[in-house]
Amino acid sequence: MMHDLHDRGFSMIKKTVLSALVLAGLFAFTQQAAAQEPRLLGTYGKWSAYTFMEAGNKVCYMASQPDKAEGNYTRRGEPFALITHRPAEGSKNVFSYITGYSYKSGSDATVKIDGTTFTLFTQDETAWAPDAASDSRMADAIRKGSKMVVKGTSGRGTLTTDTFSLTGSAAAHDAISKECGVK
Repeated sequence: MMHDLHDRGFSMIKKTVLSALVLAGLFAFTQQAAAQEPRLLGTYGKWSAYTFMEAGNKVCYMASQPDKAEGNYTRRGEPFALITHRPAEGSKNVFSYITGYSYKSGSDATVKIDGTTFTLFTQDETAWAPDAASDSRMADAIRKGSKMVVKGTSGRGTLTTDTFSLTGSAAAHDAISKECGVK
């Protein structure tokens, strides 16, 4: 199982970093294919929904930034929470968190959505749920919830706490699911 998580982590790092660059309005190129600039499907409360083509396949994702980012840090990139559908690969509801710093090696991050806590594995600047079942539970909790709190520890030992409103998350999820034909 650890090997599967490791392989999934490296695959998801590439995809999540690509999504973050696209989200920032940059063109991201890989050796095999270029991603098109994303098209905004809509902004729903605190969440925005996007689609773009990657290697000839449609990708849909929703993203948000925290309303409040706390921690005793001097420099940090922009954090983003994302849920991504890649129907051509058979993946949906993939939760990823780009934290804006490198996580402490071997550390976990936690996500608390209302009263439910999820543990994420980390690598470099990104954290993910350990499996597809956890991704689906998180997507459902985000759709139904009101507040999400993400906690992690940087490579320098700094604890961060990011608080998100989930207002509009259900509508954003509906938009990406409809666009990508995901049920």
